[in-house]
Amino acid sequence: MSNDEVTAGPPTRTARPQTFTRDLEETRSALEGWLARRRPDALSVRISELNIPATNGMSTETLMFDAVWNEDGTERTEPLVARVAPDPANVPVFRAYDLEAQFEIMRQVSLHTSVPVPRVHWLERDTTVLGAPFFVMEKRYGVVPPDLMPYPFGGNWLYDAPRDRQAALQNATISVIAELHAIESPEGCFPFLDLDRPERSAFGRHVGDWGAYYDWIVADGMRSPLLERALAHIHEHWPREESPAVFNWGDARVGNVMYRDFAPIAVLDWEMAALSPRELDLSYCVYIHWMFQEAVERYGGGADSGMPHFMRPTDALTEYERITGYTPRDFEFFALWNATRYGMISARIGRRAAYFAETPVPDDPDEMIMNRSGIEQMLAGTYWKDKE
Repeated sequence: MSNDEVTAGPPTRTARPQTFTRDLEETRSALEGWLARRRPDALSVRISELNIPATNGMSTETLMFDAVWNEDGTERTEPLVARVAPDPANVPVFRAYDLEAQFEIMRQVSLHTSVPVPRVHWLERDTTVLGAPFFVMEKRYGVVPPDLMPYPFGGNWLYDAPRDRQAALQNATISVIAELHAIESPEGCFPFLDLDRPERSAFGRHVGDWGAYYDWIVADGMRSPLLERALAHIHEHWPREESPAVFNWGDARVGNVMYRDFAPIAVLDWEMAALSPRELDLSYCVYIHWMFQEAVERYGGGADSGMPHFMRPTDALTEYERITGYTPRDFEFFALWNATRYGMISARIGRRAAYFAETPVPDDPDEMIMNRSGIEQMLAGTYWKDKE
C-alpha cells in the first residue's frame, strides 16, 4: 500500500472521520520486539520509520514501516505494511473483523490467479502485541484514484489522463474482476465464506448476513426508513434465476487498486469478499464510480462535468462479456443491492463520526446515508437513465 491508499468515503467531505487512537512510539517498540522474534536469524532488528497514513481506512488500521536489520554483515531494509483489526471500543464499521480470513484470501488469490496481490508474510493472532490481531505484508508503490476529493472532481492523475489511458485502466480493472471470478471451486478455496445461514443460495445467505448487519447498526433505535424500503424492494424483486456463485472481491472498485502506468500492481481491501453471482462485483465497480460522478454533477457543474465517459454500465459489462463469454444480467437489481450495502456502511460511519464528536447525530437517520439520493432514484427507476 502507499500513502495514496484510501477507502470509499462520503463524496462531499474533505476530512476523514477519525480511525485510531494509537501511540506511535509504543507501537514502534512493540513491532520491533515482535519482528525480532519473527526473524531470529536477523541481527539488530529495528523500525526506521513508522507512519499511520492520513488516509487510514475506516474499517481497520494500516501501519506502514520500514524494517531494518543486519544480515551477513549487510544492512537490509524491507518496506512493510501491517493491517490491524479495529478496536471494538471505537465503534468499528463491521460487526466482526476476520483478519485471518483476509490473510487467507490474499494467499489463495495469489496461489490461484495472476491478480497482483501484495505478498503476505505473517499473521499474528496474539492481541497482546498491538492490542488486536494483525498481519504483515509487503509494501508496494503506486498510485490510487483518490476518494477525498473523489477523482471525478478533477485535480488528480486519473482525471488528467488521456481518455485512452482512462479506458485502459477501466478495462484492466474489469479484467481483474473477471480473473477473480474464474477461480475454480471457490467453496473449497474459501470455505469460511460459505456462511452458516438458513437461506438456500449463496447470494441469499449473503443478503441475509447484511440484513443482520443492518439490525446491528440500528440497535440504537435509529432505524432507517430508506434502507428498510430498499431491503424490502430487494426481496420483492429477487431475480428469477440466480447465476452460479463465484468468488467475489466484494469491494471491487478502482479506489481499492494501486496502479502503475495505468495497470494494476496491487489489489487491496478484502474484508467484504463473498460467494455470490458475478454481478455483485460488476455492479459495485460501476456504481461506486457513478456515486462519485453524481456528486460532481450535483456540486461541480452539471452532467458534462466530471468523468461521465468512465465506467459506463454498457462498456463495463461488454468488456466483462468479451473476457469471460458470460453475459451479465439483472444489473439494476444488483446495483441497488450494492447501493443499499453502501448505505448501511455509511450509516454506520455516521454513527462513528458522532462517537468521535466530529458530526452531530441528525434528527433524520437517513441524513447519515451518504448515497441517499442515489438509492432514492434507483427505487424510483430513474438512476441509470442517460448513463448507458
